[in-house]
Amino acid sequence: MKRFLYLISPSKINVNFYKDLEDILSTKKVKYFQIRLKKYSDSKIIRISKKVRTLTKKYKVKLIINDSPVLAKKINADGCHLGQSDVSIKDSRNLLKKEKIIGITCHGSKKLILNAIKEKPNYIALGSFFKSRLKPNAKRAQKNLVKWCRQRTGLPIVAIGGINNKNYKSLVKFGVNYLAISSYIWNNPRLKPKEAIRRFN
Repeated sequence: MKRFLYLISPSKINVNFYKDLEDILSTKKVKYFQIRLKKYSDSKIIRISKKVRTLTKKYKVKLIINDSPVLAKKINADGCHLGQSDVSIKDSRNLLKKEKIIGITCHGSKKLILNAIKEKPNYIALGSFFKSRLKPNAKRAQKNLVKWCRQRTGLPIVAIGGINNKNYKSLVKFGVNYLAISSYIWNNPRLKPKEAIRRFN
């Protein structure tokens, strides 16, 4: 089965997190797992990430660290994800080994996509396509931007922002390679994480 999900961590790590993560990864639907902990200290992120790394290795999932190639290197993660205000792709490449993954957010901007293509990341993230709890003020991207991006690069495209079991198929039809999900899995009032992930086929 093709792994097509790009799972982002919850913003807070609770007592059930590691068990829930193992349950999710055991479904073999997740290709990437991103540690995104904006309110945690570097030392805490390193500690959590090293525990997570044993699970991602076990289930052959790529571990990605948000924002920081420096932390990605310390953790020996599989790569890092960059925002537009983070370190450049070039500087990240110089810091990390050549085979490490570097992804970048291009929001809904054609200009940012073209700039990113020149710098040769490993994937481009586009969005937000729907209203997102993770980033409530994020500017909305149009779905036909995926097609526009696809015509200009063979790089994998990750769709982000408010994706759930009801709206994801429309993005797949437009040609995205991976679906980034977080709130629907971790903050779902009706479903436990393992049940929530099973809604994606």
